[in-house]
Amino acid sequence: MVNSLTARIKQKMPGFSKGQKLIANYINEHYDTVAFMTASKLGATVGVSESTVVRFATEIGYAGYPELQRAIQEMIRSKMTSLQRLEMMSKSHDAATVMEAVFDKDMETIRHTMEETSREAFDRAADAIVTAKKVYIIGARSSSALAAFLGYYFHLILDHVQLVSVTSEAQMFEQMIRIGKDDAVLGISFPRYSCRAAKALQFASSQGATVIAITDSETSPIAACADCVLLARSDMVAFVDSLVAPLSLINALIVSTAIKKKGEVKEVLEKLERIWDEYDVYEKVDETGN
Repeated sequence: MVNSLTARIKQKMPGFSKGQKLIANYINEHYDTVAFMTASKLGATVGVSESTVVRFATEIGYAGYPELQRAIQEMIRSKMTSLQRLEMMSKSHDAATVMEAVFDKDMETIRHTMEETSREAFDRAADAIVTAKKVYIIGARSSSALAAFLGYYFHLILDHVQLVSVTSEAQMFEQMIRIGKDDAVLGISFPRYSCRAAKALQFASSQGATVIAITDSETSPIAACADCVLLARSDMVAFVDSLVAPLSLINALIVSTAIKKKGEVKEVLEKLERIWDEYDVYEKVDETGN
């Protein structure tokens, strides 16, 4: 099977209709723009109907236009700078439609993530976390926000959690110096992939720890050394990588872990609620409105 988008187009080109050739040529010459175009926008740009664009996508072997567009994004996402992404998005959407476009894309990525994530891998990851002597969490660049979120809640439900700082390689490895076969390390990385996250997981694997990777592809650098790979879509939205699907997957992992340790977690949360009340951690809301 031909997997490369450009190879598929080249192979099918002789049999294309006039309209399909217009689409093919435009994609070849302006793929960075098409990455952010809707099917109707692409059709209007080249002078064909939206249905012709959709049929073109299926003709070259994709399930539909969204899958074709995703292939284009995968092709360019590691090559385009943040500024180039923003410029391409601004050409495809005006300010009045940005909110709807981003919401639609995010809902689509969550739906596809739910369909594609392996339930078996998810359950194995949750079991490994619950039984680990210590859990290490690693996330760099934009993924550091996901790692911090996961670390906050894991600190509430697990005894030994280490949120690894990746500000320098020396500091990163120093924090992991005692990692061993009874531990689990959870790494998070999405394009453009972090070299440090990949190195950290490779080190953890070499020390015998159970490695769990949350990433977007089996070909991701952090997937190669992982015992469990949890896949989540991270499609591009201008210069921002959409992380709503990975966050939803992380939420599910937190809940699953809490349920597996329900007795211990219940005691901890009851104690925390008493502390929060005693020390006025949260603002008290008068539900009567007075």
